[in-house]
Amino acid sequence: MKRLTDYLKSHRKILVISCLLVVLVAFAVLLYGGKSKISTVSSNDVARSATEVKLMRILSEIDGVGKAEVMITEGKDGVEGVVIVCEGARNLMTRSDILNAAATALNIEKNNIAIYAMNK
Repeated sequence: MKRLTDYLKSHRKILVISCLLVVLVAFAVLLYGGKSKISTVSSNDVARSATEVKLMRILSEIDGVGKAEVMITEGKDGVEGVVIVCEGARNLMTRSDILNAAATALNIEKNNIAIYAMNK
């Protein structure tokens, strides 16, 4: 036991620095969630087009929309249709905001956009 105590006393600085380093790394992981702030694309977004991801993010920022899922069908001449499923679709004002935002962002007619309420 005396040998351990002597070892700890002689290597005190190294142990303190090591402990501080571990605490710092743990704090950084907790603060940033282990994810890079540069890339916020989830694993579910891998199969999505960049346009779908952008529209999902835009829609989720609109007041009342909540979580949103988007599917865009494209043909030779561009976007042919859009399906939007989101938490706030039951509210008529929110639906109107979603419809206007999607039509404007994709430069398509509103009748090519379908909006549905998400299951809770």
